[in-house]
Amino acid sequence: MQVMSEGSTAGGGLRERKKRATRAALTEAAVRLAAEHGAEKVTVEAISAAAGVSVRTFFNYFDTRDDVFVLVGAESGAHVRQALLAAPAGLTPLEAVRDALAAELAEAEQQHELWRLHGEVLRAAPHLLVRSLGAHMADETGLAEAVAERIRSGPGAPAPDASPEERRKALDLYPRLLAAVAVTAVRVSVDHWCARQDQRAFPEVFQEVFALLAAGLPAPPA
Repeated sequence: MQVMSEGSTAGGGLRERKKRATRAALTEAAVRLAAEHGAEKVTVEAISAAAGVSVRTFFNYFDTRDDVFVLVGAESGAHVRQALLAAPAGLTPLEAVRDALAAELAEAEQQHELWRLHGEVLRAAPHLLVRSLGAHMADETGLAEAVAERIRSGPGAPAPDASPEERRKALDLYPRLLAAVAVTAVRVSVDHWCARQDQRAFPEVFQEVFALLAAGLPAPPA
């Protein structure tokens, strides 16, 4: 999902909220510095200083400097999976995924500028773009595994040492398709809204996208 926000900040204890806030501050500082100077010129020291934390704190959240660009919003995927599994049993899988994503995207209208800058940074640094695509695929696989767990489809949890490809192969078609469609729906919602911010609020666009999916993508009126 790669959502750049603290995400679901109402949940969890004070310590957890502070951790999410620190991680968000580091990722925002890194993206803004990289957009201005180029990712290759941005140091851990500069990122830490811009976020108001120590270099030691930076490495409490990220193993390497590149991770701060690649793993933007990494915690959001876990939040979505947890919300999906905790969703009311009466919801369809698509509805449960929609609601889980909507909760994590609650701050989308405040984050669009940072998303745009992050995209620019990745496009200007091919090695970061490749790594980001890999993280994106892993996130989608994790969502598919949560869908499979919710509907109890497939052989169960993969082996702890399973590769990303082995994890995908272990999934049935429905969970994989739903996860891929949902991730694409988020991207289309964000792109469409960013181009027409003066016309509609983001939640309206997001809900319409999922309503169209739920209806089977009927052809629009002539």
